[in-house]
Amino acid sequence: MEKFMFIFRGGNTHISTANSQAAMEIIKMWDNWMQGLADKGILAGGDALQVSGKHVNGSKKIVSDGLYAEGNEMVGGYLIVNAKDINDAVEISKGCPILNEDGSVEVRQIQKR
Repeated sequence: MEKFMFIFRGGNTHISTANSQAAMEIIKMWDNWMQGLADKGILAGGDALQVSGKHVNGSKKIVSDGLYAEGNEMVGGYLIVNAKDINDAVEISKGCPILNEDGSVEVRQIQKR
C-alpha cells in the first residue's frame, strides 16, 4: 500500500463554525466517512485546520495574518490514506462530503525517501 494525502479546499462547513442543524449534519457525514475509512484500515491520519493563522512569504520572510486564499481555494484540512495506487486513492476521495458542497479534494502521493 502507498500513502496519499487528501487536501480539502472550499466547502461551506467547518467544524469550528458549525452552529446550525444543517451544518451539524454535514459534520456527522464527515465523521461517518472518516470512521468508515478507519474501519477499513485506509485512514492513516489527518485533521481539520483552524480558519486563521500566519503566512510567511519570500526571502524577506514577510509575515501576514489571516486566511491564505478565498472561497474554494482555502485549505480546510487534510487526511492521509493508504491506497493501492493513485487511481484507488481517487476513488476513495470521491466519498468525501466536501464534494457535496462544491469543494474539492486534491489527491497527492506522499513521496518515499
